[in-house]
Formats: sequence, C-alpha cells, structure tokens
Amino acid sequence: MQTTRHDWTKEEIYEIYNRPFLDLVYEAATIHRENKDYNEVQISSLISIKTGGCAEDCSYCPQAARYHTDLEVQPLMQVSQVVSAAVKAKEGGASRLCMGAAWREVRDNRDFDRVIEMVKAVNDMDMEVCCTLGMLTENQAQRLADAGLYAYNHNIDTSEDDYKRIISTRTYDDRLNTIKNVRKAKLTVCSGGIIGLGETVEDRVSMLQTLSNMAKHPESVPVNALVPVKGTPLENQPRVPIWDMVRMIATARIVMPNSVVRLSAGRNEMSTLEQAFCFMAGASSIFAGDKLLTTPNPAFTDDMAMFELLGLKTRDAFKNGRPENTRIKEEAV
Repeated sequence: MQTTRHDWTKEEIYEIYNRPFLDLVYEAATIHRENKDYNEVQISSLISIKTGGCAEDCSYCPQAARYHTDLEVQPLMQVSQVVSAAVKAKEGGASRLCMGAAWREVRDNRDFDRVIEMVKAVNDMDMEVCCTLGMLTENQAQRLADAGLYAYNHNIDTSEDDYKRIISTRTYDDRLNTIKNVRKAKLTVCSGGIIGLGETVEDRVSMLQTLSNMAKHPESVPVNALVPVKGTPLENQPRVPIWDMVRMIATARIVMPNSVVRLSAGRNEMSTLEQAFCFMAGASSIFAGDKLLTTPNPAFTDDMAMFELLGLKTRDAFKNGRPENTRIKEEAV
C-alpha cells in the first residue's frame, strides 16, 4: 500500500513525471487499484451561478471583464433555477453539484445570503455541494459549512514562480490562505491546476509539490487542460497533448494516493480512448453535462455510453462520509 507523504521534493516528483510513459502509467494504475472501488468514477455537474464581469485578470478566463469575448454577463441565479439544474444533474447521474460565481472574493451581502440558500437547497437533495466563489474569509467558510457545503474549490492554477505571469490581481498566498480558511471550517478541499498555459514541466512539478506537501492533501485534485477562448491572452495556446494530461494525472495519483483526481476541463477534445488512459492512470472523477461553466463539455448520455464501454461505475454521494461540520450533522445531534 502506498504511504501517504507530505514531504515530496521537486526532484522526486520530477523523476516520477519523466519516467517512461508505460512504467509511469503502470505504477499509477497499481496504486489506484489498491484503493477500494477503483473503477468508480464520481460524476459532478458544474454550473455558473453568476457569469462574467469578474474584476480579476486570469489570462485563461473569458469571464474577466477586461477581455473582449463573446460571453454574455449574467446576474446571480435564483435559488429555484439552481434547484432545477441540480434535479437535471442528479437525473443524469451526478452525485455532486458545483456552483461557480465570477467573483474576486465573497462579500457579506444579499448575494452571499442567496448562495447560502442555494447550498441548503441542494444539500437537502442528498447531493454533495461544492462552491467556487473566489477568496473566502474564515467566517464565510464557516457559514457555508453550516449551510451544508461539502467542498470548496480554489485552484492554485500553476506554480508559485509562474503565477504572476498568469494572474496579477491576487497573489499565490491569497489562494493558499483561502484554502486554509476552508480547512478551518472543516470542509473538504478541491484544488488543482491547469496545464497548457505555457508553463514548463518544472512549473507543473512545483504545482504538484505545493498540493502534495499540504498538511492534508486536497480531497479532490482537478487536472484541467486549457480550453483557449478567443479574446483572452491565451487564445492562441496549442492544445495540450493527451500524453501530458496522462502524465499529470498519473503523477498526482502517485504523490497523492488517496485524493480524488478529477479529469476536468478539456475533455470535450478527448476521444474515448484518450479518456480511458486517464482513468487507467488514476482519474476517478469527471465533470459531466454539456457545459463546464462557460466552455463546452461532453453530454451526460455520451459519458454514460463511455462508462458502459469501459466498465466504469458511478460513485454515490458522500462515499467517504460527510464533513465533520455540516448542517445535517448538527441537526442530528
């Protein structure tokens, strides 16, 4: 059984990442199979509850107000709209609903109050609820936890050294502090990054080192391939080779053996065979539905056909139990 470590060096992770491809995939697959129910894949649905108009300058994101994309700005959704989306997602096989808002940070206002109501409503449907709302204080994280939030997503995106090239409107430490606030509220953490930004292999290794050396590994680690969007600074970036995606997933599986490695953005460009390599290398979660926030994504029906072909099963909600601090637990006491 693979030992969980929190003291990986860059040299060790670099050596893993650069192993001969088949050797790397074999080791990752072996570790993945040591975990119970290795052929289970969690299906999550990601919806944009507030679209566009963001004050940030993330170079990859069409939701930044300063970029000229075809994205239409939309106000914060109503609770009833989110519930309808959750019902549809659950019927399609999703056990987790992730809600994203194009905010730099959460503000204590009526909009946040509405998000709290969204979290309560979806949690009452017996679905895991995840939010990605930008920077978060400890008190705000606690409010979300009290409402029944299961996970908070806050990706670190790339390495600390490469970060300023991609984003200038918040710091790397800002991101890490939000993750610390999420941990204080005893929520599960969803944090990963994006490849294809023009980063080096060293940047990818450094990003994985940051994640794997946290005091507690993120329960969910999304591995995203950049989806270039016209009008953003990275619109002309080439597609990430599938071999790079598999290497990242395999390396993440080895250095964080108990985390759920999520095959995230970029799946729409992958064939079933390419995705099969990702599952073999240790991916155990996907986002399903025809849209991933603002970019295309495979439909539920296509994914179900792929699951049948590959012999994969959908994972139930709360498979590893609920967080220590949730509304349901408090009500049961």
